[in-house]
Amino acid sequence: MSYCFRIYIVLLFPLITAMTALPVSAKTNRLLFAGGGITNQSRFEYALSRLEKDKREWLRLTSLKTQDKLSHEDIVVGLLNGTAWNAQVPAHLLKQLDKQESFLVYRKDKNSPLFIVGKDESGLLYGCEEVLTRQWTTPSATEFSDAPEMVMRGTSIGLQKTAYLPGRDVYEYPYTEELFPWFYDKELWTRYLDMMVENRYNALYLWNGHPFSSLVKLKDYPYALEVDEPTFAKNEAIYSFLTEEANKRGIWVVQMFYNIILPKPFAERHGLKTQERNRVITPLIEDYTRKSIAAFVEKYPNVGLLITLGEAMEGVGQDDINWFTKTILPGVKDGLAAGGSDLEPPIILRAHDTDAPAVMKEALPIYKNLYTMAKYNGEALTTYTPRGKWAELHQRLGKIGTVHIQNVHILANLEPFRYASPDFIRKSVGAMHDIHLSNGIHIYPQASYWDWPYAADKVDGRLLQLDRDWMWYQAWARYAWKVGRTKAEEDRFWSEQLTNYYGLQKQDGLVLLKALEEVGEISPKILRRFGITDGNRQTSSLGMLMTQLINPYRYGLFTLLYESEAPEGEMILEYAEKQYKGEQHVGETPVQVADDIVTHGNRAVELIESMEPGTKNTAELKRLLNDIYIHQALAKHYSAKVKAAIHVLSYKYSQNISSLKSAIPDLEASVAAYEALTALTQNSYLYANSMQTKQRKIPMRGVDATFKHWTEMLPVFEAELRNFKGAIDSLEQNPGVRDAQKNQLVSATVILPKDIKQTSLKKGAKPYNDQELVITHLPEELEGLQMVQVNSEKQKLSGTSLPFESSKPVKVLVGYYNSVDKVFAPKPILEIDATANDYGQADAKIRNALRVQYMPMLDIHTYTFPAGSHVLKLPKGEAIVLGFVDDKELQQPYNADIDNQGDDLDDLFGYYQQTKL
Repeated sequence: MSYCFRIYIVLLFPLITAMTALPVSAKTNRLLFAGGGITNQSRFEYALSRLEKDKREWLRLTSLKTQDKLSHEDIVVGLLNGTAWNAQVPAHLLKQLDKQESFLVYRKDKNSPLFIVGKDESGLLYGCEEVLTRQWTTPSATEFSDAPEMVMRGTSIGLQKTAYLPGRDVYEYPYTEELFPWFYDKELWTRYLDMMVENRYNALYLWNGHPFSSLVKLKDYPYALEVDEPTFAKNEAIYSFLTEEANKRGIWVVQMFYNIILPKPFAERHGLKTQERNRVITPLIEDYTRKSIAAFVEKYPNVGLLITLGEAMEGVGQDDINWFTKTILPGVKDGLAAGGSDLEPPIILRAHDTDAPAVMKEALPIYKNLYTMAKYNGEALTTYTPRGKWAELHQRLGKIGTVHIQNVHILANLEPFRYASPDFIRKSVGAMHDIHLSNGIHIYPQASYWDWPYAADKVDGRLLQLDRDWMWYQAWARYAWKVGRTKAEEDRFWSEQLTNYYGLQKQDGLVLLKALEEVGEISPKILRRFGITDGNRQTSSLGMLMTQLINPYRYGLFTLLYESEAPEGEMILEYAEKQYKGEQHVGETPVQVADDIVTHGNRAVELIESMEPGTKNTAELKRLLNDIYIHQALAKHYSAKVKAAIHVLSYKYSQNISSLKSAIPDLEASVAAYEALTALTQNSYLYANSMQTKQRKIPMRGVDATFKHWTEMLPVFEAELRNFKGAIDSLEQNPGVRDAQKNQLVSATVILPKDIKQTSLKKGAKPYNDQELVITHLPEELEGLQMVQVNSEKQKLSGTSLPFESSKPVKVLVGYYNSVDKVFAPKPILEIDATANDYGQADAKIRNALRVQYMPMLDIHTYTFPAGSHVLKLPKGEAIVLGFVDDKELQQPYNADIDNQGDDLDDLFGYYQQTKL
């Protein structure tokens, strides 16, 4: 794009004659600008350049005293404090410019010039965009002012990949052309930034584990640079281009990073791990990190930072506070001082696996331009009625006095299909204001975050998310700017957008909108009423195993999903128990949702089948309509399977085989619906989930990019049905569900430090060397293992660090208490710790396995190590190291049920190949 100011730039500096000296007919079609009060020259010039298509000549004004020398074809622009507007613009309009980014557009009558006045340069830019969008350059009386409701309105892009790099862990991706060729594509960046300014986004977040080693060099640590010199030069060039172009458009670039991740060459030089959740903060690590941040801020002073204190380092505690206040913020201040800047860039603290209110209390006296951020519905989109403890955290952050930002994160339950329900989004933004007390928004890509910039659609070439998900970006931006719009107003707006984009009949734009809003309820309702987690370890669109529906605790149920990110209601387990006992149901029930989602899907299909064909973007319209059929099939699959699950759970109480037989027709219907779903996705999608690593656990473990497509899951569900029918046949001959085969475990030989004491695991044994508590319940198969006695007080203060050597691969059995009290070590949870399954420890191998006197029940998790020397590290808090066994043991999880609560029915569904279903 060529800019007029390159031709007329000389007019920006000399003072030309006052407007009163301009002949009436000397110039027409002019852009007259008041140049006073400008603090961001490039943004001011860019705002004017957006009007360039009118081919207006730029002229600088020195006064605004009279109107008789101005033509109705003239546009007069400027900043509120840049000149005296009172003689030309009504005072009541000028008074409305009381917020940053606000603007007004005014034309007295058809014979008068058009005035665009901004509170600041961003406001002027948005005013110019409003004029172009509404085509207000045609002379007619106009009076309009506007301002954003949310202060920060941002989108995010991840410099991440679908798989780990060799020899690296999660989030570790240097900035190189080989990994991210799109990052160096200036044309793509320009398109994306133009989309942002058209939607009035003002922040662009770049997510990466440790970006500094790709973007800055350190005098004291030259070996920390992770890219070669030519790549580093390209990184400098593209980052400078990006930040400069973003600044012109009123956009803050905000660089995100995790703590504490070290660059690979630095870590290897000093014999450290790149990531270690229970890392000890040393002067070396602190010095490197502080200097990295300082160098980055000095080099890019107009770039903000987004800080994730938890996950890569152990969250919640004084270490978090110290790291933020004594390393990160001082590093920012060092960089500002070195660059001679007094403009504090925005620093945003994520409330992820950290005590954000406590951190903010210590940080605000040190640094003022602080923001907070927390996930809206976890890593999903589930409800516009958030509540419970998670809402309480948002409210605490919203009351601090700084801007609190809502992070619409990952969207694991929406991917890979299109999501375009403006009404659901509008209500969600309303909840962000009214319930979460938030005044900012941060939007993830709607799907395929780990595969940016491409969508998962199976097409010739690759489809860009930027093109596919235009409604996603537009809807969040529209309501972040202003949420209080009527449903009737929004129906008109969006039906017109759809009509124009797809070349539809006018009435069909509204029909398509209604269909999109119907299917927009399906995925949120499925996850919030049937799911295991709000995190990206579950790929909701691939379905769920029966055992995941009837025994979610086996899979590490994340209860916050039901307690905070769903309306009040019942889980499947709760519903079945109440149904059996004849108790009153409460709120949203599984059966209600099972019926609702099918109704939504059927209505949507009925609507689109009444439409006439479109004439524009027809290939994309075909893909969108296919997604609606996909949602219908997905709804039918879940609905039938949930009803089957309720029949199975009723058997738990009745022990009547007829309950199991009643589940067969529904389970058969769920498989039939899944066959239809598979047919619809087989040639339309490359994958369901874009994160194709060991974090993926549900419905099947997705390591090495397996079980990522419906064609891979269909045989699993078919096997599940066959196994279930076979189990019913066996039960009719031998009533009662058979217990899982539990082999007697034998201790593996390991070498421990001399000061470590072991004792035989049995009733009455003492797991702690500083307490008299004893084991009161355990299953027979664990008796005789050599338990490691630990010091509970030391565990609470510094965690557990247990060195050992083994000549063979082993599993370490660790008992975690079923309690969230901070006295106990937290279980490995992928929702907050991406490394929580690095040793296969994320899932409990033996549930309800052990009880210590006066203490909560323990579940046993196993950590797998190859032969060699290792250190088992556990987080702060009490836990029990129950011993070592051969790695071949405990291949499948089970419920020891030492409190005799009843079998969990998992054996009814058998195995798929070597995996217990």
